[in-house]
Amino acid sequence: MISIPTHTLNDGTTLPALGLGTWPLGDDEAQAAVLSALEAGYRLIDTATNYRNETGVGRAVASGVVPREEIVVTTKLPGRHHGYEETLASFEESRARLGLEYVDLYLIHWPLPRVDRYVDSWKAMIKLREDGLVRSIGVSNFTAGHIERLEKETGVLPSVNQIELHPFLPQDELRAFHAGKGIVTESYSPLGRGTPLLEDPAVTRIAEAHGVTPGQVVLRWHTQLGAVPVPKSANPERQRANLDVFGFELGEDEMRAVAGRAHRRVGGDPEVHEEF
Repeated sequence: MISIPTHTLNDGTTLPALGLGTWPLGDDEAQAAVLSALEAGYRLIDTATNYRNETGVGRAVASGVVPREEIVVTTKLPGRHHGYEETLASFEESRARLGLEYVDLYLIHWPLPRVDRYVDSWKAMIKLREDGLVRSIGVSNFTAGHIERLEKETGVLPSVNQIELHPFLPQDELRAFHAGKGIVTESYSPLGRGTPLLEDPAVTRIAEAHGVTPGQVVLRWHTQLGAVPVPKSANPERQRANLDVFGFELGEDEMRAVAGRAHRRVGGDPEVHEEF
């Protein structure tokens, strides 16, 4: 079984350096995928209310394959539940579906700046952490400006910001901002979903040189940036391959070659995207 390094978050908890994404798996698929991932060595599992698979994820966590305290379970607050009381209620619904006494990492899924209630939700998440129901709190798809506002109005910074991050969107400025604030960057769509990234000649050449797959090269690129990728896979063999990226290292030229491409976003723009 592969051993995974960890990052220490700004609240003192730890986060594995690579995790399993579960969107868009249904409950039964998610249960099977999480079980095989736990058996392979994954200890960070990522779900969300809007993925509609918290029940399946929770069943896998409850299976006893791995002790509960060794697993970092992440879920996310949906846009329709922004607001202080709404966030507290939504969390309890998530916790019930997951069947857990506590959640390790709770994120605001999108900032929804037009709705303008993410600060209220953040205050509720601070309370959840203070009450011991959540170990760590963070955000997803937030810009530097959104995070600065949280800090200004509450004095509490997120431990994590989960953002779209891949070689077509390396997010240099936002990652530098995170580093300056002690926030860990998590990468979703780390393999550039829907792009030709894994067929790119530079990526395939580097993969051949190291005797690994193009996907392993890209995930290694993430981990060397200090980001935490959460690739989704329901295939046990691919899950193991995605996890097996800590036994080789990319050189500086190879890191530049992986990221050296025209930038494009495959998901929503956090300034305007609304997901309820």
